Amino acid sequence: MENGAGNGAAAVAAWNFAPNDSLLGLTALSVRGVLGRVKAGMVEDGARPVVPLGHGDPSAFPCFRTAPEAVDAVAGALRSGEHNSYAACVGLEPARGADDVYLTSGCAQAIEVVCSALACHGANILLPRPGYLFYQARAVFNGLEARYFDLVPERGWEADLDGLRALADGDTVAMVIVNPGNPCGNVYTYEHLGKASAWFMNRACMNRHMSPEMETLFFFTGEMETLLGGNVIAEMARRLGIFVIADEVYAHLTFREKKFVPMGAFGSVAPVLTLGSISKRWVVPGWRLGWIVTNDPNGVFHKTKVVDSIKSYLDISSDPPTFIQGAIPQLIKNTKQEFFDKTVEVLRQTADICWEKLKGVSCITCPSRPEGSMFVMVKLDLSCLKDIKDDMDFCCRLAKEELVVVLPGCAVGYKNWLWITFAIAPSSLEDGLDRLKSFCLRHSKQK
Repeated sequence: MENGAGNGAAAVAAWNFAPNDSLLGLTALSVRGVLGRVKAGMVEDGARPVVPLGHGDPSAFPCFRTAPEAVDAVAGALRSGEHNSYAACVGLEPARGADDVYLTSGCAQAIEVVCSALACHGANILLPRPGYLFYQARAVFNGLEARYFDLVPERGWEADLDGLRALADGDTVAMVIVNPGNPCGNVYTYEHLGKASAWFMNRACMNRHMSPEMETLFFFTGEMETLLGGNVIAEMARRLGIFVIADEVYAHLTFREKKFVPMGAFGSVAPVLTLGSISKRWVVPGWRLGWIVTNDPNGVFHKTKVVDSIKSYLDISSDPPTFIQGAIPQLIKNTKQEFFDKTVEVLRQTADICWEKLKGVSCITCPSRPEGSMFVMVKLDLSCLKDIKDDMDFCCRLAKEELVVVLPGCAVGYKNWLWITFAIAPSSLEDGLDRLKSFCLRHSKQK
């Protein structure tokens, strides 16, 4: 007998500890957990490669290889011997560029920090549906009530503002806006986001005394005409007395007519916390560097001690690798525009392939052409299929029969839809979508 465990259940019953019940169900709210379920019955046959259409990490494909200047910047930071120590909890000053930037271990930790900073008894947060369920997982873990406002597919996945307003009450603390959209691939217009002017955005960046390169990384500045007003997100947040959490991790990845508008431009209307990372623009999700930026010229976050709460949480949490932080100034300065242009062009091509190929699949409807990010949401018509129970069943059987991995809509709170990434090599994408079509034909009902 080992460790004195001779009485089985009787011995276990005597222990005083137990698991944290709030953690036990959270795997179901993670992309990794859903992917694990989808792939559980998949057996690679060696004849065909697995086509991964279910995650936002294209770094394994040569056409999405990061810039050599980024690799050189990290290597240089390591070889310098100057970045082997602990960093300040808010991040190295040269990497931050301004006092209102707080560095995190990827955007995931930024979400963790913000949800923890907001967690107080009875509070609730407004989340988009469909949406990235990591927000729900962190809210649940921290005791925040998650309430869901719908994104409307017929209107380019704009937020249902009437529904959003109806959800809010005196305990609502914030709303989350993801732009460009994950999982929907949409890009919000000026009119939908808020009311501000180019003067404010330029003045805000001037006051930060940042280099143009650093401004581009954290705030995506550039030419901006006067933004139009209306019944929009920033004004609604002001009226409700809440702030906006702007998830802009895909900020630079847009490839249609709509230009990305940073939510921070409307910080004078309602305070905004902007979340971002280098993961998507440089295609290096494993490097784990993200940030929180306070866009709050009226000082609301300081008056309410939200900034103090963020700093306190960072004091007791892990930091992004110091050598990655040390590489940021050279990474930003030296990466050529051609690299970014190439990445966006490949995404435009693969988005077009996805849009055109899905038109030929009878049981799938794509409500709108992708405009940004790496994803698209498509509606699954189960009435056209035999022996398929729901979106999870569809994805599990597709993985098993065709070695094509897509995510079910339930992974983003949208039952009987599919969440597909087009951020893979064009040839692999075409192969995967052809297999998807074959699967649907094989399981279609006879007319």
